[in-house]
Amino acid sequence: EQWAQFDKKLQQEEVWIRKGIKARRTRNEGRVRALERMRDERRARRVQSGSVNMKALEAGVSGRKVITCKDISYDYDALSIVENLALDIMRGDKIGIIGPNGCGKSTLIKLLLKQLDPKTGTVDHGTKLEVAYFDQHRAILEEDKSVAENIAVDETITIAGQKKHVLGYLQDFLFSPDRARSPVSILSGGERNRLLLAKLFTKPSNVLVLDEPTNDLDVETLELLEELLASYEGTLLLVSHDRSFINNVVTSTLVFEGDGQIGEYPGGYDDWLNQRQEALGTRQEAATSQPEKKVSTRKLSNKEREELKNLPIRIEELEAELEELQTAMTDPSFYQKDPAEIQAATARAEAIPEELEKSFERWDKLERL
Repeated sequence: EQWAQFDKKLQQEEVWIRKGIKARRTRNEGRVRALERMRDERRARRVQSGSVNMKALEAGVSGRKVITCKDISYDYDALSIVENLALDIMRGDKIGIIGPNGCGKSTLIKLLLKQLDPKTGTVDHGTKLEVAYFDQHRAILEEDKSVAENIAVDETITIAGQKKHVLGYLQDFLFSPDRARSPVSILSGGERNRLLLAKLFTKPSNVLVLDEPTNDLDVETLELLEELLASYEGTLLLVSHDRSFINNVVTSTLVFEGDGQIGEYPGGYDDWLNQRQEALGTRQEAATSQPEKKVSTRKLSNKEREELKNLPIRIEELEAELEELQTAMTDPSFYQKDPAEIQAATARAEAIPEELEKSFERWDKLERL
């Protein structure tokens, strides 16, 4: 309860600090320093909790470790994909993999599954791994057969040791009996993905790998998949651009941060954004909490005075643009748009925080002149 009250207070202060330039004024320096101390306390609590959990996991039963990476690196045509990645994936972890198109997310999965050998470092697997891999670009359905025939050769199917009628099983994936008897060739894109998922879940597995499973899925199917993954007792590796889906499913995220660096963060997509902004805010606080002193005695030029006047407006515009983009990206329909439009929006959302930081630094410099 104390942590919850603390987090609520911290959230209120974070909203205040981001409202604009007024929060950086001298009269509020005490409040800014208090916020910085709260951030440090929150960070220390998270690190401590993570260490305790990690020790408990390591002390667990045999087979608890699923995949262990020791300083692995991989590059392609001189482009660094992974650089010195050290990672422990434990049984029951649900990990989201985040990054722009073409950054190497599928390559990372292949490295983790030992389908590719790293240039340096090692990847070790735990015992008795059974991997089920969903890749919508490579999965194959038999077009001339019916939906049901793609799932089972007869009328029954064995799921988790229990026999079930194939039509009943397909109803769980929103196929009516009539639709289940239809040929695959007439299915829509969303229905095909649902069938691929249904086929995937017939395979016994304790490691489930999903590469962009949400494309072309309607809201009903997305909710169904979320429920299936929430009840899945094995380990999950999930690549997706669907921010809301990642938030609802994963327990941690691996984020491609450029130049082969992959960051590991607790929580989902929004948790990663908050932690990134928290780190950005800490750097800003370190700059703005320095004792006020003039770095120069010269007067501002007319151009600089105009720039200083417009910077608060520009910062508010950037913050509003970032909020609008983040809101749009939480809508599953956003990822049904043209891939170029999705990539442009994602790149813009990643670039705005850097622009904000530069704007704050420029404003601080001009105010000190």
